[in-house]
Amino acid sequence: MAERQSNWAGNVTFRADRFHRPSSLEELSTVVAGSEQVRALGTGHSFNRIADTTGDLVSVAGLPPEIDVDAERASVTVAAGVRYGELAVRLQEQGYALHNLGSLPHLSVAGACATGTHGSGISNGSLASKVSALELVTADGETVAVNRETYGESFAGAVVSLGSLGIITRLTLDIEPSFEVRQYVYEDLPRAALEEHFTDVVSSAYSVSLFTDWRSTRINQVWLKQRLDERSAFVPTARWLGASLADGPRHPLPGMSPVNCTQQLGVPGPWHERLPHFRLGFTPSAGEELQSEYLLPRRDAVEAWELLDGIADRIASALQISEIRTIAAEDLWLSPSYGRDTVAFHFTWVKDFAAVGPVLPLIEERLEPLGARPHWGKLFSTAPEAVRGLYDRMPDFQRLRRDLDPTGKFGNEFTARYVNPTRS
Repeated sequence: MAERQSNWAGNVTFRADRFHRPSSLEELSTVVAGSEQVRALGTGHSFNRIADTTGDLVSVAGLPPEIDVDAERASVTVAAGVRYGELAVRLQEQGYALHNLGSLPHLSVAGACATGTHGSGISNGSLASKVSALELVTADGETVAVNRETYGESFAGAVVSLGSLGIITRLTLDIEPSFEVRQYVYEDLPRAALEEHFTDVVSSAYSVSLFTDWRSTRINQVWLKQRLDERSAFVPTARWLGASLADGPRHPLPGMSPVNCTQQLGVPGPWHERLPHFRLGFTPSAGEELQSEYLLPRRDAVEAWELLDGIADRIASALQISEIRTIAAEDLWLSPSYGRDTVAFHFTWVKDFAAVGPVLPLIEERLEPLGARPHWGKLFSTAPEAVRGLYDRMPDFQRLRRDLDPTGKFGNEFTARYVNPTRS
C-alpha cells in the first residue's frame, strides 16, 4: 500500500491505495486505461473530497512543464500541472499577461480551472473563463482535444468539469500584452458607507477585495489593484468614504507580518507581482486553516451582508478572516459565476471542523433565498439536490459526462452526490 496523500490543509487524507506521478503522456495513458477508478490531484488546495478516490490517484505535476506562447493567436498552451505563478513569470518574460490571478499564485492551472477558482474584479471572469482549448486522457487511455471552435456549445461544459471527464494534460489560455498594477490598502471602511456605495467601491479599481472579521461595523481592509493602462475615476487620497489609507504594508490577517504579501503603497509593478495577495516566492505553510465560499448575484451583495450580519457572532467565533470579491458573469456550465455577475463571500476559518461545521448550515440557510452557490473545492453542507438545482445546465453536463466517460471511471463519491446521483 502506498503512503497516504493529504491535501494542503491536512484535513483530508485521500483513500487511494495507489498514487501515480507519471513523467510522460504514454505513462499516464497506461495508468488511466488500466484503472477502474481514477482521479487527478492538483496542488491539493481543495478542502473537501472532490479529488478523493478509492482507486488510483494521479498527479500530472511530473509531466513535461510545457509553456508555449502563440503570439499570432494571443494564447499560451500550458501543461496541466504547471502552477499559475510559474506560468506568469514565463509570460511576463515574453511581454504577455493573463487577465487575472487568484489570491495565491501557487495553484495548478488545471486544478484551478476545473473548480471555478477566481480572482476579483467586476469585469473579470474566473480563471477558467480564458480557457480556449484543452486536452484530456479519456477512459480508454486515448487523448482527446477539445476547443471552442470544434466542440461547439459543449465546450462550455468541459472547462469547469470537477475532474469528472478525464485527466486534463494541457490547456490553452487567452493572453494579452503585459500591464502594470499599483496596489493600495484602505483600513476601517464604515459598513454603512460600503452598503450605500457598494457598486462604487467594487468598481473603483481593476481588482478589489474587502476583508472583514465580522466583529465590528467596519470593514477591516479594502485592497485596490489599479491597472496603469486604464483610466480610473478613483484617485487615492488619505481618506476615502470614511476609510484611511494604510501608512505601511498590510497582511489580510490583523497582526500578521506583511512580508509575504505583494507590494502595496501604490508602487507600480508587473501584473503578476500585484494581482495575487501573496508573493510567488512565499511557500504556503502546512495550511492551518479551513475555507468556505459562497457565490451569489452581485446585485444582492448588500442584502447578503445584512442577512449574514444577523449571525455575525457565530461566524466570528470560528473565523480567521473573510474576503469579499466580485466576478463577471460567464457561460461555463458548472462555474459558480455562470449566467450572473457575482459576489463571493469567502471565509478562512480556524482549523477546527468541530467549530466550523455548525456555522456552515447557518450561513447557507441565510443565503439560500439568494441562490448562493458553494465553491466546488471548499467546505459546505448544502444538500446535494439543492446544489444540482443551482445549475441550469447540470442536465447537459450529465449528458456530456455520459458521452466522455460512459462507465464513470473519473467519478467518485463527491461527483455521485453533487453531479450524478445514480453513478460515481
